[in-house]
Amino acid sequence: MDVTRRGFVATLAAFAFPAVALAQAHALEPVPARARVKILATGGTIAGAQSRPGDVAYKSAAYDVGVLIKAVPGLGELAEVSGEQIASIGSQDMNDAVWIKLGRRVNQVLGSPEIDAVVITHGTDTMEETGYFLNLVTRSDKPVVLVGSMRPATATSADGPMNLYNAVAVASDPAARGRGVLVVLNDRIHFARETTKTNTTALDTFSSPNRGLAGLVLFGKARWFSRPAWKHTAGSAFAGVIPDVLPRVDIVYAYANVGPELVNAALAAGAKGIVLAGVGDGNATQAVIEALAAAAKKGIVVVRSSRTNSGAVARNVEVDDDKLGFVAAQELNPQKARVLLQLALLKSKDPKAVQALFDQY
Repeated sequence: MDVTRRGFVATLAAFAFPAVALAQAHALEPVPARARVKILATGGTIAGAQSRPGDVAYKSAAYDVGVLIKAVPGLGELAEVSGEQIASIGSQDMNDAVWIKLGRRVNQVLGSPEIDAVVITHGTDTMEETGYFLNLVTRSDKPVVLVGSMRPATATSADGPMNLYNAVAVASDPAARGRGVLVVLNDRIHFARETTKTNTTALDTFSSPNRGLAGLVLFGKARWFSRPAWKHTAGSAFAGVIPDVLPRVDIVYAYANVGPELVNAALAAGAKGIVLAGVGDGNATQAVIEALAAAAKKGIVVVRSSRTNSGAVARNVEVDDDKLGFVAAQELNPQKARVLLQLALLKSKDPKAVQALFDQY
């Protein structure tokens, strides 16, 4: 080998050997493990189908979880995803039995070291109630994310696939841990306790009017804003408390000229608690307040909330809660106040004890 060639080989080796060594070093570095996410499906619009393209009408829960997973390109690159069908209903038909089944399954799945997070597909109509129920009874700080859609799976520009992609991304994010149950739709991350549905058909229907968003998620990348201010999940006194039957709690809606008939009907149906969806600061006609006061004297727990959809119902502002034995819902809207009261009644029927729970959750 002549001198020129030997010099070329030496020069090549000088560059090649460090490159080889560097490649070998990278090969030895551990590849970050993907999160293991279990998707629990309950039905809803996200799994809905139109009978014909372009139809306004559709059938909820037409597709199972396997179809939903396959419809999302790149989902397997975000996480190791598996699915399980818990129910196949529109969320207008959500009920205590499904809550109990779902809550127990969430706790069972998250108790496994083989699962890092849970995503729940759900209809939007009662998503906030299911999310808040799980926020109270889940006994893990692993991420739990509810997701749905406003358009069925067969619609033009269906929003379900992108929502599901983002939900899995949020659930896979280590920063989601310990934030309580979350709701992801339309690129927004909500705390389940804070959010509510505000529009019948708009994609941005979910709003968190009192304390704002938990964060945003854009193309699978979460940006976090804050942490929850209230007790939840692993820190909840209700964590793992999922009985076979939940106490009956009814909501009475206040409006101009309403009489005591709705209160009486709830009592006749066997309600153990009543939530007032009151006007303004949780108020109602004198006839309704008197009927609720009579019920409270008989041991029925009465909670005052507001139909206004935001703000807090504080004690003793227009209604003398101390005198009448009522509970003030604070920031919880009527549907969420009902959820907390169902669980609170498992612990106590004392209005003071129940008020203490509403002040913490």
